[in-house]
Amino acid sequence: MLTSTKTTPEAMPLMASDALAKSGRFPISIASALLALGALCLGLIPLIGSPFYLQLVSKIMIMAIFALSLDLLVGYTGLVSLGHSAYFGLAGYVVALLSPQYEAASLLTTLPLAMLASGVLALAIGLLVLRTSGIYFIMVTLAFAQMLYFLFHDTKLGGGSDGLYLYVKPELRLGGVRLLNLDDPAQFYYFIFGLMLAVYFILRMVLRSPFGHALLGIKANEHRMRSLGFHVFWYKLGAFVLAGMLAGLSGYLAACQFGFVSPEILSWHHSGNVLMMLLLGGIGSLYGAVIGAFSFVLLQEFFSSDILFGSWARHWQLAMGSFIVLMVLLLPNGLAGLLHRFGSTAAGKDRK
Repeated sequence: MLTSTKTTPEAMPLMASDALAKSGRFPISIASALLALGALCLGLIPLIGSPFYLQLVSKIMIMAIFALSLDLLVGYTGLVSLGHSAYFGLAGYVVALLSPQYEAASLLTTLPLAMLASGVLALAIGLLVLRTSGIYFIMVTLAFAQMLYFLFHDTKLGGGSDGLYLYVKPELRLGGVRLLNLDDPAQFYYFIFGLMLAVYFILRMVLRSPFGHALLGIKANEHRMRSLGFHVFWYKLGAFVLAGMLAGLSGYLAACQFGFVSPEILSWHHSGNVLMMLLLGGIGSLYGAVIGAFSFVLLQEFFSSDILFGSWARHWQLAMGSFIVLMVLLLPNGLAGLLHRFGSTAAGKDRK
């Protein structure tokens, strides 16, 4: 006897969420334990690491926040953007322009303004580009990012091609007491570490909310979600703005770390790099975005090492590209898929 079931608007995103969970896109217990162990190791690096590794891991965690922001679009909403560096770069320029030359700016002022500027830009661009889809969406986002690139490159607004220097990093003061000094490498490291964890868990909560379930449903079948009464455009716009603001957060931190911003951080190459991070780590997996950022930057350091490869190190892009192609062919779900496979195998052995 056949029975019919009725799919409600609320059920559609939940079904998509369950399907993704079964396909390994959400962490399982063993994978979560490994990630917790990794986070613990990261928290201990300032106690045992040298200044070089402290700076390197700080840079990687900034890129991890950037990758998390893009994964919200690519992995959970189905929007592949080649213009995500626009929000990253704009926030960097905002903090550089707002900071006095010889005194520290307020963190409580510059950080919200930088993220707000990125969010407003994402809102303006999203209202236009989200009316397109597929290859058209990719190319239009790229075009807007390049427009912003040439705005800063060809005018004196941001110092032209020379960029701007951030001579004194922002600080957090309360009642005349300095609570956070970003010039101190250890304090800056823990500040980035805390923000990376906060972004990760905030996105997890967002994706488990009705809004997040709707995004998963849109990625799975946008036309069906629209027919069920969901305002697909506004859901995608909300994700687009949130991703832009988080990209702005990473751009702000990058400007503070390096003390310098240039038009290069707005170029499409920067967006391409973060897309490759997602390919390495696993698209549609938050912890995969973090793993991908660490893998990508460490592989860059490895292939460009003069000590290991001598004169061949100058051709590190060729080795890097070849490695990523092999990764995509052998591990289409990225390193996160490998971690999930390991967790599933271990769980199966425990059940036996």
